[in-house]
Amino acid sequence: MQPITIGVDIAKSVFQVHGVDGDGEVVVRKQLRRAAVEAFFAGLAPCLVGMEACATSHHWARVLGGLGHEVKLMPPSYVKPYVKRGKNDAVDAEAICEAVTRPTMRFVAVKSAEQQSVLMLHRSRELLVRQRTMLSNAVRGHLAEFGIVTALGIDKLEKLVVALLEDGDDRLEEMARDVLAQLAGQMRDLQARIKELERRLEAWHRSSEASRRLATIPGIGVITATALAATVTDASAFGSGRHFAAWLGLVPRQSSTGGKERLGRISKMGDRYLRRLLVVGATAVIRYVKRRATPLAAWADTLLARRPARLVSVALANKLARIVWAVLARGGTYRAIPAAAAG
Repeated sequence: MQPITIGVDIAKSVFQVHGVDGDGEVVVRKQLRRAAVEAFFAGLAPCLVGMEACATSHHWARVLGGLGHEVKLMPPSYVKPYVKRGKNDAVDAEAICEAVTRPTMRFVAVKSAEQQSVLMLHRSRELLVRQRTMLSNAVRGHLAEFGIVTALGIDKLEKLVVALLEDGDDRLEEMARDVLAQLAGQMRDLQARIKELERRLEAWHRSSEASRRLATIPGIGVITATALAATVTDASAFGSGRHFAAWLGLVPRQSSTGGKERLGRISKMGDRYLRRLLVVGATAVIRYVKRRATPLAAWADTLLARRPARLVSVALANKLARIVWAVLARGGTYRAIPAAAAG
C-alpha cells in the first residue's frame, strides 16, 4: 500500500523512513542510503513528508517538494515529546511521522537556495571577523610584552603595526618584527576578505525588495536587513509581532502557575545571530539619542531615566523585532509615528 504520511530521520549517510496509510497502519519502515533517497520518493505517490529542521533539511525539502510531495519541517524540540521510548533512528522517524500530523504543530518555512547562500555569506563573515579579533588580540598581547600599547580599534592597531614595521623604528627586535609582519599580513588578508563578503551582501541587499524595506527601520543596516530577509521566509507564519519577538528570544521567560504570573529574564530562544544584531542596532539608536530626535529614540530616552542602559537596549530590540514583523508581514516601509503617540 502507498503511505500518505512519511517521517524521515535525516542523517549523514543512512536515512530512516517511517510511513503510514490512511488508517494509521505502518506500511513503510526501512533504511535508505543517501544515494537512494530521491529515487525512493520518486516512486511514491504525492504524500505528506515530515522532517526535523536541521542543516540539510532545507535541501531535502526542496528535492522532495520538486517530486510533488508536501514537505513540512519541524523544530526538533517540538518533535521530542512524540518519542515513545529509547533513542534510535527508527523511533525518531516514527515520532516525526506522528508529529507532522498534529494540528497544533508549528512548522519551519523551507528556505530557498538563494536564502541559504546569503546566510552562508553571513556565517562566513562572522567567522572571519572572529579570526580577525583573535589575531588583533594576539598582536596586542605580544606588543604589550614590549611595553607597546595603543587605543582600542582595529584602525588604531593597524597604524601602530605600520609604524613598528618601518625601518627607523627600533622598539622591537628583528625576530619580533618578522613575526609581527606575518601576523599583520594575515590581518590584512582577513580584512580584505571581510570587505569582499560585505560588498556581496550590499549587492544582494540592493536586489532584495524585502531587505531594502527593512533597512528603513532605525537601527537596522545592510547586515541586519539581509540577515533578516534571508532567514525569515514567511513572516505571516507568526501570529503577531510579539510571536516573532518571542521566536527570537526577546521576551521575558514565563514561570507562572496558580494564576500568579512571574516574568524573568529574556528567554534567549531562537536565532542567536539575529538577536545579537537587533540588540546591537538598538544600542546604536540609544547611543545617538541626543543627536537625532526620533520617536524610537524618545521612547528609549524616557525608559533610560528609570532603567539600566543594557536593559533598555534589549527592550528596544524587542520593539524593533515587532516593527520588522510588521514590515515583512504587511508590506510597505517603516513610517515613524509622532513622538507623543509613540510613548
